[in-house]
Amino acid sequence: MPALDGFAPSDPAFLADPYPALNAIREETPIFWNDQTKQWMVTRFADVHASLRDKRMGRDYTHRYSHAELGKAEPDDRWANFDEHEYWSLLCIEPPDHTRLRRLISKVFTPRAVARLGNTIGGFSDDLLDECANQDSFDLLADYAQPFSVAVICSMLGVPVKDTQLMLEWSHKIVKMYELSASDEVKRAADTAAAEYIDYTRQLIEEKRKRPDGLLVSELVQVEDGGDTLSEHEIICTTMVLLEAGHEATVNTLGNGFRALMHHPDQWQRLVNGDVAPANSVEELLRWDPPLQMFERWVLEPGVVIAGQELEVGDEIAMLFGSAQRDPRRFDDPDTFDIGRNDMAHIGFGGGIHFCIGAPLARQEIARSVEGIVRRFPKLQLVNEPEYHPTFVLRGLKSLELSY
Repeated sequence: MPALDGFAPSDPAFLADPYPALNAIREETPIFWNDQTKQWMVTRFADVHASLRDKRMGRDYTHRYSHAELGKAEPDDRWANFDEHEYWSLLCIEPPDHTRLRRLISKVFTPRAVARLGNTIGGFSDDLLDECANQDSFDLLADYAQPFSVAVICSMLGVPVKDTQLMLEWSHKIVKMYELSASDEVKRAADTAAAEYIDYTRQLIEEKRKRPDGLLVSELVQVEDGGDTLSEHEIICTTMVLLEAGHEATVNTLGNGFRALMHHPDQWQRLVNGDVAPANSVEELLRWDPPLQMFERWVLEPGVVIAGQELEVGDEIAMLFGSAQRDPRRFDDPDTFDIGRNDMAHIGFGGGIHFCIGAPLARQEIARSVEGIVRRFPKLQLVNEPEYHPTFVLRGLKSLELSY
């Protein structure tokens, strides 16, 4: 199909700037079949938005069907640790399990609890920016965004400071499993990292049972609602998804976003001049070059039709967020980077029951980072043109060297 010809997630040129091709595909067709991945790919905002909320589809099918019933292969035993680490992930499960877990987790991970982290987030940001200011130039990712994000997550979870680097390394390895063409070598590294994370968190949970500290893992151990509690396995999967999704999203939003700001000096100046508040810049950073480019769901019931295409039970759809976020049917002049757009109705945090539970935390982290960087480095500029990682689903830079 002509649409598929333009979708080339392993092509370096496509990965460097996928948006011209995604725009062309979206305008040609709202949905197309990808025979390589055996998925229906959905390109337009309205269809993606509706698909995220359609209860006839789900992130998983094993609560309704066996693999054999849908003609799917059994899970590969080689990646059993990876499968175990996401078994109870809020991003992967469906009601009634999702409803129960989200209710329990939401009793602990509340907007109020996140708001109380404000001083902690500000402290981490200021300390790291102090170190950046002592250099002639700095890598926004390695010197700031990565240590900042993982420090925030770990401080919230109650992970000792000395172990934050371990968390960072595990997260980097595990998330590579979600790419469309992950090699066996990448999968082995992800599975090993998952096993190590499971063992570590099991010990951490035991320590929090003995010596509760009021932080998130400790609170998850103790949370109770109508006699219902979280199992050890559920806590492990919950902390892992908070680390992976929270860390990767924040880091890549900052990297992709500041690259965009450096390529649009007029928009950077709007922040420097105070014409746009840092908190109001967050939504455009998430929309224009989103860190998550694709999100998948399975058809669980008959009768699902997307953009005129009838789907069957067992079909999988892949929603192309990067395409949908540039859809002119939803966003005025969508290819224009407008730091003051402040449109919160994007899909950067997903939608429906799987809307990101960490969205308030991510928004606070990004806003605080933008505020601190703008205040300290008003003459910020690129040292060299950065390169993106050779991945499609999770879009982010290898580094972002900046001078001031």
